[in-house]
Amino acid sequence: MGRVSNRVDKVSDLLKREIALLIQNEVRDPRVGMASVTSVRVSKDLAHAAVFVTLLGKSTMEEANDSIEALNKAAGFLRSMLAKEINLRTIPKLKFIFDDTLARGQYLTGLIDEALAMDERDHQHNDDDDQ
Repeated sequence: MGRVSNRVDKVSDLLKREIALLIQNEVRDPRVGMASVTSVRVSKDLAHAAVFVTLLGKSTMEEANDSIEALNKAAGFLRSMLAKEINLRTIPKLKFIFDDTLARGQYLTGLIDEALAMDERDHQHNDDDDQ
């Protein structure tokens, strides 16, 4: 499997920046709240873009469902605004997806910290038994 073209990467980066600005400045739906665009994956033919977002105060898909639904309803509006802002032959169709990597990362960090604490307690307990 070959490397995806550099153009796709450039378009992804451009869309990430522009969509983040548009959400911040143009989307007025209160259900969206504070959204950060974490990444954009564009198809090879540049026809579709998956926009991954995190939402302040929302760590699960259930909590983020209303916000993602609002963003997906605004996708056509955002796409038309993108057409005015950037110079591409076709603007990809946008699909917003909740990015839970931060929450998963925090969960895994908590598990690691817990395991290290248990290991430390076991190690201290074994040292006490040796004396």
